[in-house]
Amino acid sequence: MHTVKHIQELRQFIRQTRWNRPEARIGFVPTMGYLHQGHQSLLDTARRECDVVVLSIFVNPIQFGPNEDFSRYPRDEERDMAIARAAGTDIVFFPQVEEMYPAPTKTIVSVSGITQRLCGASRPGHFDGVATVVTKLLNIVQPDYAYFGMKDAQQVAVIEQMVYDLNIPVTIVPCPTVRESDGLAMSSRNVYLTAEQRRQAVVLSQALDTVERMIRDKRDGLSADELREAVTATIRTAPLAEIDYAEVLSYPALEPIRALSEADRIIVALAVKFGSTRLIDNRLFHLRA
Repeated sequence: MHTVKHIQELRQFIRQTRWNRPEARIGFVPTMGYLHQGHQSLLDTARRECDVVVLSIFVNPIQFGPNEDFSRYPRDEERDMAIARAAGTDIVFFPQVEEMYPAPTKTIVSVSGITQRLCGASRPGHFDGVATVVTKLLNIVQPDYAYFGMKDAQQVAVIEQMVYDLNIPVTIVPCPTVRESDGLAMSSRNVYLTAEQRRQAVVLSQALDTVERMIRDKRDGLSADELREAVTATIRTAPLAEIDYAEVLSYPALEPIRALSEADRIIVALAVKFGSTRLIDNRLFHLRA
């Protein structure tokens, strides 16, 4: 496994790979580090599907708001490298902020529409930062496939739209959310939870389970309002939970709907705070083939 910290060194590695193995498929897993089993599942999928696997670890400052946790975002380089090595990663790109942003950036990639709701509504500018850094990374690595977890389904929708609109020659591969044994979606931010907050946080997946049962039992007659009310009622059984949003939208357009009959696919998406820790979760439902 090779570790590089500079863009030109990574580009040289990619050029050499393309020259020596022109048929090789390059898979890319962009992360902000503090890797867990969710990230490992992305690396495992990339390893199965590609000949060369590139992992990036970069905590991107421009996707954090002024009151958010950039400085305290968890970092553990030694553990990250161990997980990357165990997953068979070929190269780890580990740049510093000065490498990615040697001067204040004057170019921002902004995806309209689908960034206005969910996390985009409560975190203005967040998805501009995500789209900009992912564009930079895709330009640097130039992979054939890039792997993203569906835990942040809005991010996946944004990146897919960006790649489509800008004709970026990469296939985006969405991968299933990986969960703890009790159902909590794996996240680097879970480390911030106290023991009691962690115990109550399972209410997010319980709320999504409730929706799944409702859709299975009574799909045709359900309204979006009924699903939202059921989700909200379930989350409120956890005294420490503070709901940021609980939404039912079409996917990937992320447009409001009144009845489930209005969309082929819907997303039930949640953001809930436990103290200062904000957790997200979601579930997609394919209503028609």
